[in-house]
Amino acid sequence: MNAEIFTSEQMKKMGPIFNHFSFDNHEQIVFCNDEDTGLKAIIGIHNTVLGPALGGTRMWNYQNEWEALYDVLRLSRGMTFKSAVAGLDLGGGKAVIIGDAKKQKNDKLMKRFASFVHSLSGKYITAEDIGMETRDMDIMKEVTPYVSGISESLGGSGNPSPVTAYGVFMGIKASCNYKYGSDNLEGKKVWVQGVGNVGESLVEHLTNAGAQVFITDIFEDKLIKVSNKYGATIYKGLDVFNQNVDIYAPCALGATINEYSISKLKASIIAGGANNQLEDEDKHGKLLKEKGIIYAPDFLINAGGIINVNAEVAGYDRAESIRRTENIYNTTLEIFKLSDTEGITTHQAALNIALKRIENRRKENLK
Repeated sequence: MNAEIFTSEQMKKMGPIFNHFSFDNHEQIVFCNDEDTGLKAIIGIHNTVLGPALGGTRMWNYQNEWEALYDVLRLSRGMTFKSAVAGLDLGGGKAVIIGDAKKQKNDKLMKRFASFVHSLSGKYITAEDIGMETRDMDIMKEVTPYVSGISESLGGSGNPSPVTAYGVFMGIKASCNYKYGSDNLEGKKVWVQGVGNVGESLVEHLTNAGAQVFITDIFEDKLIKVSNKYGATIYKGLDVFNQNVDIYAPCALGATINEYSISKLKASIIAGGANNQLEDEDKHGKLLKEKGIIYAPDFLINAGGIINVNAEVAGYDRAESIRRTENIYNTTLEIFKLSDTEGITTHQAALNIALKRIENRRKENLK
């Protein structure tokens, strides 16, 4: 066998994956490639101590493979803590498919990706994420049983986005209770960044609760649709982070909470559905605490989706999914109190609870 020879310049560009800054003792990274369909995907399995790694597949037009790797590493890690803090017997995993979902996604591509998922023999169970729909899960289910979030007509739990949004809504109400002494959202100004499936459902809840909703999105057609449907105001200013709002709800991609946005942000509360909202978990979590901004940890309040799709794995019904999702309200308040009591960030408080549960299970497994 001839070894592949790389130039020193190529090696510098690639770098070591095990030392990648988002690699956090991941158990397995699977690179999926298929010439016939053009499939290029990565499956990240972070931790399976609590159970099989369940997490959605995201299809996004990444600039390059390294950006896709960065995303799947952070997302799969986040799923570990999301399931742990939600009390689920699931590990953390995620998958990304590189490509434009509107132009490149088709049934053949979905089935080929499903075959890669199937090759992991249940260590990873996939579900819906950005760029994917319930129908895609139905197509994949024809190839592998390791798919969740299939259509209710086929016996599944359906689109998880509305339940994700409901959990975020619970997190927002809990945040308001903690910050203002009441969870009444009447008249509160809320900026929802990203009005995809989760964002739109959240706008509906907020509007029904009497909040004044402002929306932004990179897709103009979505903005117009949601604005017309719910009466939300489309923000058209130049500096979106400078908006005079009470609550910032990021519901698009991650890392929007950084030094620049924190320096501009006027909101008193950050609570949204996006994953990995803090660009630097430790640094930016502390900056928010210093500024007195309440941050509801993303992997805590956006757990409604994983709670919903886990119903197909654990065997509970829709009513139980909603009950567990509503409990995000109580858990959020507990995290805030723990943060104040121990003098740590809300992110660290939630992370500590997740890590403790994983460590306890690890010790049990060793007995």
